[in-house]
Amino acid sequence: MNLKQFWQNFGEAAVYYPQLAQKMGGVSAAILYQILGRWLNQSSTVQCSLKEITDATGLSEAEQKLAREELKARSVLEFKLMRSQPEIYSYTLNFEQLEQLILNDSAVEKTSTVKRDPYFPPRRQPIAVSVTPHYQFSGPWRSQQQLEAFQDALLSYAKQQGYSNPGGWVFKIIDGISKGIKSPFWDEFIAEKPLGSSQKIQQEWEIEPGVPYPAFESERIQYYTHKGEPLESAVAKARSELRNPVKAKDLWEGFLRKCDRIANDALKAKKAGVETPYLPPSFSEQSTVTKASVMEKLSQLQGDSSLLEAENPPEKTLSEEEETSSDIPSLESLNNLYQSPITQNWVEEQIAKHPEWGYTIREGKVIDQYPF
Repeated sequence: MNLKQFWQNFGEAAVYYPQLAQKMGGVSAAILYQILGRWLNQSSTVQCSLKEITDATGLSEAEQKLAREELKARSVLEFKLMRSQPEIYSYTLNFEQLEQLILNDSAVEKTSTVKRDPYFPPRRQPIAVSVTPHYQFSGPWRSQQQLEAFQDALLSYAKQQGYSNPGGWVFKIIDGISKGIKSPFWDEFIAEKPLGSSQKIQQEWEIEPGVPYPAFESERIQYYTHKGEPLESAVAKARSELRNPVKAKDLWEGFLRKCDRIANDALKAKKAGVETPYLPPSFSEQSTVTKASVMEKLSQLQGDSSLLEAENPPEKTLSEEEETSSDIPSLESLNNLYQSPITQNWVEEQIAKHPEWGYTIREGKVIDQYPF
């Protein structure tokens, strides 16, 4: 038999690249990758069955499986089984990764032939980093002035929240926005809303975000005071608990059960003829301690109530203002208040607000600017 005719009985011959087989992990992987590359049309994805590959390459299903795993391990091929057609695979070829794989191997082969001095090792090549001159953050802001205003608002918010590194926090927010990360702080800034306002969540135990029901807070404060804690420590621990959503939710459920028992007892007492049933002290209305209330009491202790009237003067007619224009606090009373650390800042504010008094502060004392 003629040898040429003998080979023609097997049909058309297929060719593979031996060098490609070395990069792909074997002949089967190279043949599979080549046939899939020939079947590609406009996209980098091709769908075919195992039988079609077997007819085109002669690879068995086991050989195809091994070839797929070799190609996937080198990130040059991705594949998945089609749900609608269980026998059909979808293959995605990554030619960029293949090119990188070949180039890297070539670079390794070239550098391996270079002779090296054992006493003077080659210097490390510097890492080339492209730096854009005069780099600026790109983002939704329309101008540099708007960006700076946003930064100032973020910095002020970070200081109010007590962040340990406000400048670093502001950088993270700006840098994240410039990289495409959506920030609610920018939306609030554009809408001219206080920063953080849209992110506050009002919990069930709060009358507004961050402010718990007074009776609930008072109940937790009394719990710690009964355990022997000082009042300041009890307030700090109670508020710390109520700022923790998980802890506060558990305490709130227990508080509601207690309120339910108190309400039932009060209703029974009212039915029995009691006009004002007993309620715990935490359920009674309590006055709020403010800076103004404290200052008022301290000024009363000093025996001069005119200072408080100077801070919040009532509305008067012109004749009344003329009559009371001489009501200026004395140097002695102001100096007494200035010696106390609690009222020192208040005295400074009052002197700054009322230059008509003619007083100033020098060397830790309140003096008259016009002694004569």
